[in-house]
Amino acid sequence: KERKEKKQKEKEEKEKEKEKEKEKEEKEKKAKEEASKEITVFDPAGNNYYHWLGVITVPVMYNWTLIIARACFEELQSDYLLLWFLVDLICDVIYIADMYFRTRTGYLEQGLLVKDEQKLRQRYMVSFQFKLDLISMIPTDLLYFVFGPKYPEIRLNKLFRFNRMLEFFQRTETRTNYPNALRISNLVMYIVIIIHWNACLYYSFSKAIGFGADRFVYPDPTDPEFGRLIRKYAYSMYWSTLTLTTIGETPPPVENSEYIFVVTDFLVGVLIFATIVGNVGSMITNMNAARATFQARIDAIKQYMTFRKVTTDLEKRVIKWFDFLWTNKKAVDEREVLKYLPDKLRAEIAINVHLDTLKKVRIFADCEAGLLVELVLKLQPQVYSPGDYICKKGDIGREMYIIKEGKLAVVADDGIKQFVVLSDGSYFGEISILAIKGSKAGNRRTANIRSIGYSDLFCLSKDDLMQALTEYPDAKALLEEKGRQILMKDGLLDLEVAAQGPDPKEMEEKVDRMTSELDVLQSRYARLLAEHEATQSKLKHRVATLERKLRPPLPPPLPLPGDNENLGSLTDFFCLE
Repeated sequence: KERKEKKQKEKEEKEKEKEKEKEKEEKEKKAKEEASKEITVFDPAGNNYYHWLGVITVPVMYNWTLIIARACFEELQSDYLLLWFLVDLICDVIYIADMYFRTRTGYLEQGLLVKDEQKLRQRYMVSFQFKLDLISMIPTDLLYFVFGPKYPEIRLNKLFRFNRMLEFFQRTETRTNYPNALRISNLVMYIVIIIHWNACLYYSFSKAIGFGADRFVYPDPTDPEFGRLIRKYAYSMYWSTLTLTTIGETPPPVENSEYIFVVTDFLVGVLIFATIVGNVGSMITNMNAARATFQARIDAIKQYMTFRKVTTDLEKRVIKWFDFLWTNKKAVDEREVLKYLPDKLRAEIAINVHLDTLKKVRIFADCEAGLLVELVLKLQPQVYSPGDYICKKGDIGREMYIIKEGKLAVVADDGIKQFVVLSDGSYFGEISILAIKGSKAGNRRTANIRSIGYSDLFCLSKDDLMQALTEYPDAKALLEEKGRQILMKDGLLDLEVAAQGPDPKEMEEKVDRMTSELDVLQSRYARLLAEHEATQSKLKHRVATLERKLRPPLPPPLPLPGDNENLGSLTDFFCLE
């Protein structure tokens, strides 16, 4: 019996293992099937989507410019008929491909790109754009068999893809480094298209009235001078430009229909070009906004120096400093520009720009990455003019400096004799901001450093460094140890003083600082407690008032027999209660 039971158990275990293997195989098959069913989805923020917008913009521009021209100028349609049919076919194929591309364009849902084919297709088919795309794909070319090939205006439904071109220009504006130039180019393009359409309509209007019927319409094409296609188009464009810009100098209308046509053209021209002029003005203002702001600063400082009667030499130095900032594109305040970014992106930009420079400082070479990121965000750019002193011997050191660009000289007290020239990547003042115990120089500067030319420096203040080091005590100990080693190497460290331990004065200062901070906290707490009590009393008063208003009135108490004397007192008692 035991053997039989063991065999049965073994059989059952084998069957279970086989079932598990089958389940695994089924899961793998399903995963493979799902992987095979996955479709290629285009990210709207990706390069492929942007490149496709550039492709679809070409047929859209073709249809918007040439359909109306082929409809109005008959020679343009008849002389190149086969070419137009071939290009129209290619454009229609691209339009169909664009509809398919839209069914593969993803969208974000809860921050993730949706890749479900069914969802993408349903979202596109429900959208208003799908209806416009369907209208643009109506096979109106079949009407050629009814009306003949001389009527290309039957393809005007292809103009409903105009928004794809607008989307391409918008995305190009966000990607390019020259957005103002692109805006002006787009504006010029829109002006040319409007003038082009008006020129075609003017030629058709002249054909409807009769060429050469009067001086307003287009001259008789039987005249060899006005019979060429290029002259017809150039004359129409000239008339359209003068009319829409309301310049005038065109032949006056004669018939009533011509008057109506010109009045309509003038109204459209005034409306369109008023908008265009406004856009041009705003674009020019935006282009010159930075310069205007910078010039306003210079003017304010000039007025101040004139009012305070500053010397002419100093005034020239100030103006030259401003000119240097503007010429070398250093007038931009980095913090003001980057304040709209989230902290993470701002930190990444600062790391990308300044981290390599900060790592050149010896005491920061082996610090942990978190501390370096904290310090990078606290670096402040400063620009010095030729002859400016960055620091002088004996000054209290509150900052350290890193040379980004330029040359500094370590000079004697007379300011003429140069000992050492510091160039790009050099740094100084890193020991004074650490305030290492036993330093013979203390926190005083030991040299005169002067700018030879225009110098671009990074400044890190002592307060910013200590604030960052509060969260990194190990890094603080490491920096102090490196600072001691540097001082010992240069013979500027008093070992006896350094071995005495913490200075009692420093401890007293720390205790005083903590006491003052505690007093501030206590005063804030007392203020908050008083505000809380005042708010609580106001709330109690309001609740009591609401209870009195919402409580129903009590009926008057019934008098007891033989108790008429106490009737008034009982009534008063119940009313009070």
